[in-house]
Amino acid sequence: MALPEIVSIILRLAELAFAAIVAGLNGDYLHSVRGASSWDLGRHIYTEVVAGLSILFAIIWLFPFSSSFVHWPADLFFSILWFVAFGLLVDWLDGACGWVFDWDNLSFRGTASCAQFKAVIAFSFLSAICWLVSAIVGIWWVRRHTRVHHTTTAPTYRRRRWYRSRV
Repeated sequence: MALPEIVSIILRLAELAFAAIVAGLNGDYLHSVRGASSWDLGRHIYTEVVAGLSILFAIIWLFPFSSSFVHWPADLFFSILWFVAFGLLVDWLDGACGWVFDWDNLSFRGTASCAQFKAVIAFSFLSAICWLVSAIVGIWWVRRHTRVHHTTTAPTYRRRRWYRSRV
């Protein structure tokens, strides 16, 4: 019975770590271009907001007294938010540093902006997957624990199937 709780805690920790990495790297980029127009930085601001909200809710739902399995609609919503952020960042990269999954010729010397952008993209995808798996575990747990039990005290009417009608 403790396996879903352990999986939930591991997923929440992963969500927290991935959101913190994305917030840190993306925040560093936003700090370095602080004079640019907000319209040009919209997708980065969106990613930063999603990362901040993810950090907040992952910390809140990490506590054991908060029933973490009934939050599966919010987990699904955060997964969608992260997939949107991933798509926006992939569209923004647009081959300027090589293609998205081309990890050759990355250097961590100097500004390392290409490596930083690709790390933000990778960790936003990992965060989206963790939120989606957390939602799936939540759906599974809620459906398993809220099954309807038939009572023998109330009379039930059982409808016949249409293909077995004896007309």
